[in-house]
Amino acid sequence: MTDLHKLAAVLDEAARTGRAVPRPEQDYGVADAYRVQEELIRLRLERGDRLAGVKLGFTSEGKRRQMGVHDVIFGRVPESSAILDGSYADISGFIHPRVEPEVVYLIGRRIASPGDALAPGAVAAVAAGIEVIDSRYEDFRFSLPDVIADNTSAAGYVVGPWQPYDPSRWNLGVVLEIDGRVVQTGSTGAILGDPRRALAEAVRLALQAGMVLEPGWVLLAGAATPAEPLVPGARVRAEIQHLGSVSFTASVSESASASESASASESASAPGPTTPGASAETPGVSGVQGASERPGTSGEES
Repeated sequence: MTDLHKLAAVLDEAARTGRAVPRPEQDYGVADAYRVQEELIRLRLERGDRLAGVKLGFTSEGKRRQMGVHDVIFGRVPESSAILDGSYADISGFIHPRVEPEVVYLIGRRIASPGDALAPGAVAAVAAGIEVIDSRYEDFRFSLPDVIADNTSAAGYVVGPWQPYDPSRWNLGVVLEIDGRVVQTGSTGAILGDPRRALAEAVRLALQAGMVLEPGWVLLAGAATPAEPLVPGARVRAEIQHLGSVSFTASVSESASASESASASESASAPGPTTPGASAETPGVSGVQGASERPGTSGEES
């Protein structure tokens, strides 16, 4: 049986060091995976982080079908993962990041039941957003419990200007651009078939985890398009009809660049692999495009 506290510590270390880890060898279920997630977040809060909100994954019917699951999944959004709209964001600590456009809701009051989620005032505002996902597992491969335990691959999020919430506007066009080139288009209607359902689903799953949604929290309602790989220097922009746009530019710190240059120099001067079939690839970096699309091992969860 998987040691849940040990797995949380391993995933926490992977996120802090930017080094991918293998999937757990032992089997464990969804309930245990959420316990790992809770422990993972507890470790962050003990270091002074705070919760900024929650997020949903597998909000696309097609993705749930592909993964062979029947329910959405739930994650927690740390305050430290916020990226300012229009800013440069250092991604040197990520392993194999990807970006996807999101509808983001601002929680207006404490919500203690799914029925209450649909009452006036539950949503204070809405905005276009971008989520950065970054699985801590090697090659972006994982099972359903694995990705839940890894806090649904949550790594960063950007929120655009808040707009008044008009529930009559729910099926909105979405465009994701990288370096000025359109790479994905879609509709917010792909989120649970109707993004207005996201708040009730988030409340339901939060209650199962012993939480209620608090005023001022954000809810990342789920991806409106497939995710795209994020590389240093890329300028990412998402636009949602009636909600406006949001953007950021991926950067790499000078210390990280110097470290990468030194590592590359050492690799060039070092003898090559002598074992037949040995690879010089760096674990967890070369697998961005290699995530399997078989059920249970997909590299996109939101």
